[in-house]
Amino acid sequence: MSRLLTRIEREELALRMLNDVLVALSRSAVDEVEILTTGSTGELMAELEKTVTEVRSDSRGLNAALNAAIAQQEQPVLILMADIPLVTPESINKMIERTEDVVVAPGRKGGTNALFLRRPFLFSVSYYGISCIEHLNRARRSNLTYAIHDSFFMSVDIDEVEDLTELLIHGLGSYSALYLDEIGVHLHVNKGSEVHAEVVR
Repeated sequence: MSRLLTRIEREELALRMLNDVLVALSRSAVDEVEILTTGSTGELMAELEKTVTEVRSDSRGLNAALNAAIAQQEQPVLILMADIPLVTPESINKMIERTEDVVVAPGRKGGTNALFLRRPFLFSVSYYGISCIEHLNRARRSNLTYAIHDSFFMSVDIDEVEDLTELLIHGLGSYSALYLDEIGVHLHVNKGSEVHAEVVR
């Protein structure tokens, strides 16, 4: 991503993506929304239908921070990554309506973009690498029921320049896509033997 965006622009895009995720959550059936960060959330600009009830900062790293947060939770918990700006209220609602103990929404490269835990106190997360398989294996080893949640809008996480293609196509009107437009990032379609869209600036 650094070949297209400066550090400040990457930080701003990350904040805009977080805002898109929060908007989807605020319009979903999720009761409470909390932010857990190992850094800074900056200034939230989204117009939310539900308020964020808590913002926690934890410097221990993603897995340690999340496991500490869910260890005492007896109510179902949905964990969403902040870099999935295409997530929709409908995709969230379908996921939390599942009856399995552990529901995994994989990213396109094998990560875990969303994780629904019906009994979070019985589970521990392990992100990084091919975490979707690790989470399913952990559920199996713990004798918990589990399922894969198939959702295109949850599967698109924004890590590389090429990922921006999906955001620019499907994220019209989102905070993230509007920011890319502001700084001159757009799609260029090469019309040759194969039609190919390229992210350019």
